[in-house]
Amino acid sequence: MTVIVSVIPILLLFVLMLGLKMPGHKSALISLVVTALLALFAAPALHMLPEQLAGAPIAGVVGWSFVEGALKAVFPILIIILMAIYSYNILVESKQIEVIKQQFTSFTDDRGVLVLMLVWGFGGLLEGMAGFGTAVAIPAAILIGLGFKPMFSALVALIGNTVATGFGAVGVPVTTLCNEVAPGGAASPEAIREISAFAVIQLSPLFVLLPFIILWLTDKKAWRKNITLALWVGLVSVGVQYVCARYLGAETPAIIGSVAAIVAIIIYTKLFVRRKQKDEHARHYTMSETFRAWSVYLFILIFILVSGALCPPVNQFLKSHLVSQVPLPVIGTTFKFGWISNAGLMLFLGATIGGLIQGLSLRRLMVVLARTVVNLKNTVVTIISLIAMASIMNYCGMIGAIATGLVAVTGQFYPFFAPLIGAIGTFVTGSDTSSNILFAKLQANVAGQLGYAPGSETNWLVAANTTGATGGKMISPQSIAIATASCDMQGKDGEILRSALPYAVLYIVLGGLMVLLG
Repeated sequence: MTVIVSVIPILLLFVLMLGLKMPGHKSALISLVVTALLALFAAPALHMLPEQLAGAPIAGVVGWSFVEGALKAVFPILIIILMAIYSYNILVESKQIEVIKQQFTSFTDDRGVLVLMLVWGFGGLLEGMAGFGTAVAIPAAILIGLGFKPMFSALVALIGNTVATGFGAVGVPVTTLCNEVAPGGAASPEAIREISAFAVIQLSPLFVLLPFIILWLTDKKAWRKNITLALWVGLVSVGVQYVCARYLGAETPAIIGSVAAIVAIIIYTKLFVRRKQKDEHARHYTMSETFRAWSVYLFILIFILVSGALCPPVNQFLKSHLVSQVPLPVIGTTFKFGWISNAGLMLFLGATIGGLIQGLSLRRLMVVLARTVVNLKNTVVTIISLIAMASIMNYCGMIGAIATGLVAVTGQFYPFFAPLIGAIGTFVTGSDTSSNILFAKLQANVAGQLGYAPGSETNWLVAANTTGATGGKMISPQSIAIATASCDMQGKDGEILRSALPYAVLYIVLGGLMVLLG
């Protein structure tokens, strides 16, 4: 009964979006209300509250869970989404996006190469640097600018924004996963490297399959090229990411792996793709013009790298200064937010400096920012509702009940379903990091129940959580909300979800097979 009650909010979200084709913000808001009602009335009756909250007033638990969820939604997720789209809108306002488009289109006539370069190479780089939706919003918006249809642009951006998310935002999801299961909450560098490498191994077939799907969706007739290019780019990506994960840790696989993928695509194009016919009227851009056009993304990259784990002294300073703490009574937690250490600020600084270089005044930039905020009003409702719903489900025992029910049903075949639990976490929260926070300890506990030895065997099952979480990212309503916002498809969330769902199921099944066989 606890499992049935707990799964109602997730099923309701599916029904509203898929069955009734209700816009994402309305579906999320209704699901939030239903979740709160179930928590208020069913959770106490079925004794679902976790042990540490068993004696707490249920209204207080629900209320403060909502507050925590709303705070998490705004700081930093919505800020990062806002700034990512702000950065693109600056390019539109300054008309430098036209330069970027022409440079992409002058690279090759091959649409498949263009799409793969944007959503797999460039998108993976954005995910590795910033995460939190930037790798969906920016590539999808550029694809539309290049003349691709909005639905196609949203779908390929969501498919491309998967395997890299485990190491997004300079490795935060996997680092969090490792810390959650480590004694004292601080994982050793060795454990982080091992779990990072295990995640890459479990995802390895998808490094080839996903580029093929992206190429196939772009051009269904070019089978030979699609297979060859997918194999080449996929093998380069997985090889480089494995080496980075095994020997450097969680911070660099997505960043360096995506750069390697971009180089691999360029090499393939130079060797095997018919060169674009020279156009006498085509514009050739100088280094100065190219720098101005790409200055927004260049400065974002610089700020993200300098402020991240790649520069420990700067990272430590930012994380230890101007940090707000909000005590949350009843649920017994404290919400923390670093005003100068979050990726949203780095996106804002990089985009604004780039905009000034592109010739926009500070006043015009603030007008662009205000317009971006207004256009994202439905996205704000969607994401706050979903994160708050996830928080209520967590503190009221719903997410734990779903996971425990899966364990009880699957038994020794649990490893096959371990990625599904991670995917459920990301579907509900929209975040690989949040999924790892919710289910890391569960995966480690199940490993013990199944007789797995501490160390590598347990770490293999723990890594499965982020393997599944990356697949859940493809169909997360939050990711879809980002796609609808960047593709100007408000109210089309259900259509995008239906298009992406088969690929997400295939993704999670393959991940499960890899975990089980491993």
